[in-house]
Amino acid sequence: MLSPKSLAVVGASSDTKGLRGRILQTILGHPYAGKVYPVSRSASEVQGLKAYPSVDALPETVDLAILIVPAQYIPAELERCGKAGIKAAVILSSGFAEEPGEAGSRMQAEIRATALRYDMAVSGPNTEGFSNIAAALCPTFSPAMDKSAGALTPKQPLGRGHVSVVSQSGGVGFAFFDRAKQRSISFQHIVTTGNEAVLEVFDFVDYMLDEGKTDVFLLLLEDVKTPEKFKRVAEKALRLGKPLIVGKIGQTEAGSRAVTSHTAALAGSAATYRAMFEHYGLIEGRDFDEMIDTAVGFLACADKMPKGKRTAICTSSGGAGVWMADACVNAGLDVPVLDRETRAEIDAQIPSYGTSQNPIDSTAQGVHKLGYAEFARLAAKSPLIDSVMVVVTARRSAFLEGDLQRLKDLARDSSKPVFMWTYTLPSDRSIEILNEAGYPLFTNVQSCARTMRVMADYRAFRDEFLKRTKAATRARADAKSVRTMLAAGGPVLTEWQARPLLAAYGIDADNEGRLARSAAEAEAIAETIGRAVALKVQSVDVPHKTEAGAIELNVVGADATRAAHERVIAATKKYAPHARIDGVLVQPMARQGREVILGINRDPVWGPLLMVGLGGVLVEALGDVALAPVPLDHTAARALNARLKAAHILAAHRGAPPADTEALAELMVKLSHLAADHADDIAEIDLNPVIVHAVGEGVSVVDALIVKQTPQAKINAAAE
Repeated sequence: MLSPKSLAVVGASSDTKGLRGRILQTILGHPYAGKVYPVSRSASEVQGLKAYPSVDALPETVDLAILIVPAQYIPAELERCGKAGIKAAVILSSGFAEEPGEAGSRMQAEIRATALRYDMAVSGPNTEGFSNIAAALCPTFSPAMDKSAGALTPKQPLGRGHVSVVSQSGGVGFAFFDRAKQRSISFQHIVTTGNEAVLEVFDFVDYMLDEGKTDVFLLLLEDVKTPEKFKRVAEKALRLGKPLIVGKIGQTEAGSRAVTSHTAALAGSAATYRAMFEHYGLIEGRDFDEMIDTAVGFLACADKMPKGKRTAICTSSGGAGVWMADACVNAGLDVPVLDRETRAEIDAQIPSYGTSQNPIDSTAQGVHKLGYAEFARLAAKSPLIDSVMVVVTARRSAFLEGDLQRLKDLARDSSKPVFMWTYTLPSDRSIEILNEAGYPLFTNVQSCARTMRVMADYRAFRDEFLKRTKAATRARADAKSVRTMLAAGGPVLTEWQARPLLAAYGIDADNEGRLARSAAEAEAIAETIGRAVALKVQSVDVPHKTEAGAIELNVVGADATRAAHERVIAATKKYAPHARIDGVLVQPMARQGREVILGINRDPVWGPLLMVGLGGVLVEALGDVALAPVPLDHTAARALNARLKAAHILAAHRGAPPADTEALAELMVKLSHLAADHADDIAEIDLNPVIVHAVGEGVSVVDALIVKQTPQAKINAAAE
């Protein structure tokens, strides 16, 4: 498909004002070396080329068919291609599953069936085609690929690598190429996938990883149709060190409506997609410029990504240097004061009104004396620094021209990445000079700083990924007994039913709580525990006991226990008069600590995900949660906790000792294995609150709830 030696344009036209004519015109406008055959039922010649009435009348079996005929004729044309032995097709026509009604979806299903029957690689329908830049092949009607839009490759490319774009949106896919031209990026492929009746985004990424000619990927996603394919390919890219920079659209209600009407894609939960991206090392971008800036950083510095987040700032403009410092701190980078030895070297080269502390204000006088490259070299020597930001004015190129050789030498010799940010608009020649020297040039200070942070995070994440063992530490569990207990229970398992399942995975297995079916039993259990207890009604009809008033805390003594039992029963009957009550759970009060929530939710696309959040019963108000697919190992559990906005609350503060985050991570690992082992049977698990005690004192699971998968949900999951 992507590198054919011959192709046919089915539906080709000489009318270049229409899409059927523009596609052929665009192909012929570039020096593609393969053979091109127009196929037209009404013309014997199209745009100067001999035309053929059908693909089975061609003088040879072509590698690729480009189909641009009305939707209702596509199934028959694809069948004709299959019979003719054509092994790849791109369907640009629209009018399939993105349309309301059943007809379009039925035709799209026919496309898939035909492709499978003839073992054809099929892209689309409802796509804008693709471009193989190296082969100068552009079967698309995108104006970004017109001959008049300029050369396909830059005169002075940045770095030694190539970028490929794979996008579910046609227009946006080629817009990446169009907008990145001024950055002198070398592209390998631009592929738009449309409705993805057969081939999906990650099929193309998988192929390009094997092809080995793409170093950075820009992806535009509306949805992921095959999660297992995503996981496999994302891990493959991470292992190879090929960054996947992704824009996920359809993250709002309005955006989701637009996605559904555009390509019949169902946009998943934004939080869930973000969790999957973070777990597999994808870099999420918010817009064109941010994603292109990130790609530029990786292209220029792929072999010298920062080892940490400490950066030095070199500037001849004090104000611009401060602006860059603010941007770096806001992006999560550190801007430390430089070491004494480095500062002494810099001080010897700048006037007294400059400063070497960081940001390094060399002043205009200092830069004219040594040039940008020398100050960057001095800063990069510091052992306290992982990267360097150079603030320049690139409006005039003369000064950079004079500094060119020193800039090249620095790029060759330094093991640390050096970024350039210009606070004036750059001239074309300045861009060429810095490209030649090998430096990414940024015009947005925030994006410049963010790109450096992203690269530092990517390197750390990948290094950790490569060190991990393939299998996470397994929790010891009797999975068979858990399946038996799940089968015996109803649709919802309240805490007293859920705790034996949790205990099978080592979760709060020594909890002394027992179910009381009378006030006398509650008194006896409390006496056995011998300290303050909590009483909680157990009813599938009252899953949230606090709202019903069906819980009593810090109960001490026989009389108090009897009275508390009566109160929770009465509160339950008042809240839900017809509630089925199994009894009252009597438990020892948990020691104080920080409250968190742990949960499992089975996403309809991605399967079970573990959620951790701060605040326990207040988690909905705080909204501070993080998600990850199961199972987790201890490293992933710690990283998930660190993603919480208020993670610092678990550290020592206001005289309180640090929380036992290792015990929390251990609990998360055990819970993740329970969810993974029984993914077909469990829809939700809610441990809320979990009390994280002081370091070394462990955790307490205060409440628990398990919701089973319904039979219909199991059928739907199997069908998917």
